[in-house]
Amino acid sequence: MPKVCDMKKGAVVEINGAPHILQDLTISSPTARGGATLYRMRFRNLITQQKLDGTHKGDDMLGSIDFSRRSIQFSYQDQDRFVFMDEENFNEYSFSAEDIEDERPYLADGLEGLLVMIVDGRALGVELPPAVELKVAETGPSMKGASASARTKPATLTTGLVIQVPEYLETGEIVRVDTRTGGFLGRA
Repeated sequence: MPKVCDMKKGAVVEINGAPHILQDLTISSPTARGGATLYRMRFRNLITQQKLDGTHKGDDMLGSIDFSRRSIQFSYQDQDRFVFMDEENFNEYSFSAEDIEDERPYLADGLEGLLVMIVDGRALGVELPPAVELKVAETGPSMKGASASARTKPATLTTGLVIQVPEYLETGEIVRVDTRTGGFLGRA
């Protein structure tokens, strides 16, 4: 059973009989004497996708769960189903659009570096890499000499995701996008 103080983002634990993944962790230390360090955690239920917030002390124990992560690649989209292929044994995993609602804007054909979370032989979710490379499908005209300024403009990527990019970028360029924040990281 893992201690709360040893938890990191992405850890999977059992809460109320269901697998949950740790999405956000904030640590606060009270200044009063004898105050225990508090860990504010946000979990997401891997089955129902509901969020669960909680505050724990460092010595609290959470339920362990037997799960595995396997390396997968995005294969294709069939109407509202997204199909992924295991890179080792070529098994296919299929998810509905609602199952991977947060991950959809970053999925491009042939995207690698993805992980599938498997609990009791059942695929429950997809983890994205920290950054992905996507092509700019549409943006306003580029401005000469705009590289010195910090102004941005909206750009629509091939997946439909809209992000803010520097004014000097043009349609057709490949950009790196942070999958945690949805922000522009730079040219690819």
